[in-house]
Amino acid sequence: MSADKRLKELGIDLGKVSAPVANYVNAVHTGNLLFLAGKGPRAVNGARPKGKIGREYTVEQGYQHARSVGMDLLAVMKAELGSLDRVKRVVKVLGMVNATPEFEDQPKVINGCSDLFVEVLGERGKHARSAVGMGSLPMGIPVEIECIVQVGPAPKNKAAAKKK
Repeated sequence: MSADKRLKELGIDLGKVSAPVANYVNAVHTGNLLFLAGKGPRAVNGARPKGKIGREYTVEQGYQHARSVGMDLLAVMKAELGSLDRVKRVVKVLGMVNATPEFEDQPKVINGCSDLFVEVLGERGKHARSAVGMGSLPMGIPVEIECIVQVGPAPKNKAAAKKK
C-alpha cells in the first residue's frame, strides 16, 4: 500500500515541517540517501516540551514525544521527496533521550518513532537503531531523533513520457 494512502487510512496529518533552529537544513539528499537532521518533539500550545524522562516525563509520555518527532521526520521526508512512496527503506535511526542518570528504558521511548515508521511505511520502515541516554539535549527537550533514509527513483512524469 502507498505510504501516503496509509497516512490517510491511519488518520495521521503530518502537518507543517518545523524549521531548523539554527544554521542548518532539515535534510541533505546525496545519491540515493537522505540524511535527516535531528528533530525534537513538536510544540504543544506554542511551547516545546522540556524536561527529563524519568523525572518530568514517564516512559509512556516519552514514547508519545518520540512519536511526535517521528511525525516531523516523516513530514521532512515527504517535503524533500514529494511523496513518502519514494522512501525505499529507513536505514538507520539514532534516538537520544534526555534522561535521569538511573533511567534505563531508552529503547521503550524511541519505540514511539520506530513504531510509527513501521505503521506508515510497513517493512520499509524497519531500520537499524541506536537508543541512547543523554545528560541533556538542546533547549531541554526530552527526545531528539535523526535518521538516514534510502530513496527510490522519482516517479516518471506520465505526460512527459507520452510526448517522447
